[in-house]
Amino acid sequence: MSKKSGQNRVIITGGRLSGLAIDTPGEGTHPMGMRERLALFNMIQSYLPGADVMDAYAGSGILGIEALSRGARHAIFVDKDELVLQTIEKNLYKTRIEPSEADTLKLNIKKIGQITGVSYDVIFADPPYDKYKPEMVTILVPLVSKGGILVASTPEEAPEIPGFKIITQRKYARCHITIYQREE
Repeated sequence: MSKKSGQNRVIITGGRLSGLAIDTPGEGTHPMGMRERLALFNMIQSYLPGADVMDAYAGSGILGIEALSRGARHAIFVDKDELVLQTIEKNLYKTRIEPSEADTLKLNIKKIGQITGVSYDVIFADPPYDKYKPEMVTILVPLVSKGGILVASTPEEAPEIPGFKIITQRKYARCHITIYQREE
């Protein structure tokens, strides 16, 4: 990552926006590394075309933006921090993602139960590693559509979740990536 204007930047690895750099909010966020992100998106590419995506604990928004770049229909970026959401909105503008393709939602994930009547084909759960608890992933389970996937990036092996099968688990340095699929 290179520095520019005091912020870190990350590069979109694939799709229509491949090679573009986006900003991160800086301190307190940990964007998934390029190597891990590339591997992840290679594993889930078949789930993305036309998908509705949630980027929970959104940080820079790189996971949702990468999903849109690779064919997702719509992404919602959820975070409790106003600076994070402002950074994501700037990144969406910078990448020329259409307003109809993305929304931001200021919400503490602990209150995710307030979102009702919707489900997502792909949910990314990349919570802050220094505050990680398994519930930070499992709280998102009710929002995964039947046959949809939940992608967890955690500092330790993620838990088993009833009603979901683990498609794959991979370890990259400090990052454990687990891809769950909701049973139909």
